[in-house]
Formats: sequence, structure tokens, C-alpha cells
Amino acid sequence: MEKKTIMFLFGLIGFVGMTFAQAQNPECMTNLSIFAEHVKVKNYDAAYEPWKMVKENCPELNSATYTLGKRILKDKIKKSSGGDKTSYVNMLMEIYDESHKYFPNKFKLASVLSDKALLKFDEKIGSDQEIYDLLHKAFTEDRANFKNPKALYLYFSTLVNLHNSGSKELQLVFDTYDNVGERIEDESKSLSGTIDKLLPKEEAGSLSAKEQRTLKRVRTNFNAYNTIKGSIDSKLGALADCANLIPLYQKSFDAKKSDAVWLNRAAGRMANKDCDDDPLFVQLVEALHQLEPSANSAYYLGILNDKKGNSSEAIKYYNESVDLETDNFKKAKTLTRIASKYEKRRQYSTARNYAQRAIDIQPSNGRAYLLIAKMYANSANNCGTTPFEKRAIYWKAADLARKAGRVDSSLKSAAAKSAASYAGRAPSKTDIFNAGMAGKTITFKCWVGGSVKVPTL
Repeated sequence: MEKKTIMFLFGLIGFVGMTFAQAQNPECMTNLSIFAEHVKVKNYDAAYEPWKMVKENCPELNSATYTLGKRILKDKIKKSSGGDKTSYVNMLMEIYDESHKYFPNKFKLASVLSDKALLKFDEKIGSDQEIYDLLHKAFTEDRANFKNPKALYLYFSTLVNLHNSGSKELQLVFDTYDNVGERIEDESKSLSGTIDKLLPKEEAGSLSAKEQRTLKRVRTNFNAYNTIKGSIDSKLGALADCANLIPLYQKSFDAKKSDAVWLNRAAGRMANKDCDDDPLFVQLVEALHQLEPSANSAYYLGILNDKKGNSSEAIKYYNESVDLETDNFKKAKTLTRIASKYEKRRQYSTARNYAQRAIDIQPSNGRAYLLIAKMYANSANNCGTTPFEKRAIYWKAADLARKAGRVDSSLKSAAAKSAASYAGRAPSKTDIFNAGMAGKTITFKCWVGGSVKVPTL
């Protein structure tokens, strides 16, 4: 995004963002053009003095003073040390503030505060409290524009550090975990929607150059959010184990039992941490479903009935959960979770049905593809009459694993490993030759169904 903005600025360098008085200053206009050209070829040292002149004399002339000024100063910081480095760091802090002051519609509050916090963190010049305060202000006052994955992680990480030092309550850690998680999910949903729209054209080989760039950028951002989500879960760590969760929620239950948001978050965390055997989980779920029946409460009731061995009731509530969910991104996520539960019980046909429904809603759902591939591979001994036929199922599993990596680049590595493992268990070229099966089609009469064509030699 920044690169596109810079190219745009080069084209309009003398025409936008200037006040009348500053437009009358030919020296500012000249220096603006000079430093922009130097930045264009990454000659930051030559760009510094003309940039500084514009910054100090014509701060409202053009947003390029701040967009390009950040690049100039970051280069100076990288190359300097001691007092000089400190001076450049302080100047960059000023640039962040002034960018929002003079061009608030372009440099959003959350973005500016996040940049300042990250600079403090990277340069080791801010305490956890100082960094947290900046990011908390960004998140609470401009949440919609708080999109930097690294800043989201730092926000939560510094809070956990403050809790560990005794200055922040555990409940605040959990509330912030949920808030940050929801922000990540919002961005992931938006990115996933773009990927889903472009996938058919990618598979057909008909993406335009612009669409290829868009897909690459969106996948990069989607992967970043997935990575950060995992890092946040790791940072939370043992703080969210059952030994901490249960007494905390027991203590708050009476006061919070009419708060649907609190109930939903508490039940969700207990379910995710396998604390759903505790009687408190039953209280949370029943209170939530009575107060505000939702996709989540129905899903948790499904878990409860699963625990009791009431399979038919569990299925009823799982299906109710899917029916109640109006957000397709969340619906696909729920379907995949249900599929995973049935896979663990080796009810593969039912599991595949749920996984396929998830894929139909969200074509970029690589986890659903990997789940089906895993079930195919686990069914090898039950899908064929000869050893060759049984091992042929691995070709089908490998194909699905590869597809998982294609549709969801965040799973590329895991999908490649699974595909290689499955392909390694399929019949070798020698096996194919000895069996005389090259190019033939094998039909599966087990639950898997379908067929696979044996590779030609």
C-alpha cells in the first residue's frame, strides 16, 4: 500500500496537499521535488537536507514530507549510533505526530500511535507501560484502523508482561485477548473474502496482473494475521489453563450471568482449553443459551451433549449452530470444528460432509481440505481389496493436501509435508510396473467413493 502511495505522490508531487501560503514558496516546491527524486532511487543521504528544509518551513505542503520522510529517517537511524541515532529517533517520533496533525485523513491515529510504539520497542527506549499506553489508546480510540499485526501482538504481549509484574489484572488480560482476537478475525474475514473471490480465476489461469498483485498482497497479510494469532495464543500460555480460568469465572459468574458477551467469551475459552468437563461450563452454556440463543451457545450445547454421549442431541445442536450463524466466515469455521470432532471419533463420512460444507462456503478453507486428506489416508486399509488398491488412496489424499496449500498459503508448509508423506506411501513406479496398472483407474467402494487414475510410467 505504501509503495502505491509513493508512486502516486511522484506523479502529483507539485499539485496536492499544499496551502496557499506555502505554494508561494518556490524553495519549498523545489526541495520537495529534489528529495522525492532522491528517495525514488534510495539516495537517502542526499534527500535528507532538502527534506528537512521542507519539513521545517512548509510542513503542510504535501503528505510526501511524511510518507517519504519516514523512509529517510529510518535509513539514518539504521546507519547511525549514539547521540546522532537518538536525535534521528526523536525526529521520527515528531514526524509521526506531525503527519497526523497536518494530514489526519491520511495518517490515522491508530497507525501513528502503533508506529510510535513499535519504534520505542525496536529501539529499546520505552518501558512496557509506555508502549502499552500508546497501543491501548490506539486500540480504544481508533480500533477500526488498528491493523498492524506486529502492533496487535505487542499490545497484548506488553499487557501480559505488566500482569506478570503485578500491575494488571488477569481479567483485563482475558478481555484484551478477546478484543484483539476479534480484531484479527475481522481482518482475516475480509482478506479471506477477497481470496475466495479470486480463487476460481487463479485456478482457471485467468487472473489479470493487477489481480495477481492483489492476491499476493492479501495472502501475505492473511498469513501475517494467522502467525500473530498463534503468537498471541502462545503468549497467553498457562494463564488461560483450567486452574486459572475456573476460579476466575466462578468468582464472577453471579455478577456476569446476564452479560451475554462475558458468558460467550468465558464458555468459548473453557471449550478451547478443554475445561468443558467442569460443572461451571454447563452453567455458562445454559445461561448463555437462555439469555441469547446463538450459533456459539448452540455449539457449546452440542459439546455438552457429546460429553454425555447423547450423539443425536449433539448433532441437533451442532446443526442449529450452523443454521443460526449468519456470517459465512464464522459458519465455515464452525463447520470445520464440527468436522474435526467427528474425525477424532473416526466417523469419517459425517466429518467429510461437514468439511465439504465448509469448503463450499469458504473455498480458501485449507484446513477443511487437510482434514479430508487425513481421513482418506487413515482409511487406506479399508478402501481396496489388494495392497495396491489400498495404497492408491494415498494419491487421493496427497492431491487434497496439495490443494489445501494452494488455496490457503498460510498452510503451504504443513500441506506440502502432508502431501509428501501421503505420496511416499502410495505405490512406487516399480509397484505400478509390476502390477501392470499404469494409466488405469481405481474406483473406491468404501466411504471415500470416487476414483483415482494411476500415474503413467
